Amino acid sequence: MKGDAAMRHDLDTLFAAIDQAFNSVRQTHPEEITCKKGCADCCQAVFDVSWAEAVNLQAHFQRLAPSVQKQIAKAAQEARQAWEQFRASGLDPAVARIRCPLLDGQGLCLCYEARPINCRTYGIPTVIDGKGHVCGLSGFEPGQAYPTVNLAALQQTLYDLSVQLAGKEKGGRRWPIALVILDDRVTTEKHNAKAQRQHTEIKG
Repeated sequence: MKGDAAMRHDLDTLFAAIDQAFNSVRQTHPEEITCKKGCADCCQAVFDVSWAEAVNLQAHFQRLAPSVQKQIAKAAQEARQAWEQFRASGLDPAVARIRCPLLDGQGLCLCYEARPINCRTYGIPTVIDGKGHVCGLSGFEPGQAYPTVNLAALQQTLYDLSVQLAGKEKGGRRWPIALVILDDRVTTEKHNAKAQRQHTEIKG
């Protein structure tokens, strides 16, 4: 299995490549990309993260000031409760709108440097299983050709990295951000059956 330092290096390299791709699309299509500081529309979407991303998020969270950690933990508990209520409704998870617990009062991410792949690619055209996706607030027009990021391939890379790090049983799973914050057993060797029972998988 990969060591922690090697995993973080690989993850940083992947994140840097994705950020470069995003900036490249922004340079060629500045009018279509409407992302700006404080716009948190994408931060209401419900999705889960890979093991490698969870480890990265938890490590960043642990470096924050205790007061900020407390703020995020409270928001994570609220997000988890909101998800349980939504899940009970039987509606399609794709239409769920639940505020990410990592947002502050100004709509800024408190773990921006460690934000997951889904966050980094939102705002530019992506494709998953042959189907294109764009931000509803963007200026990208249906039927037009644009540079597109293969999100499924990126997720496969994260899966492979996670399995190398933690083995298939742990590394092959995905986790809601709220649970990553509320239960550090998700990303440690102390993870056990109780934490697994508490986990509700969310398809992003």
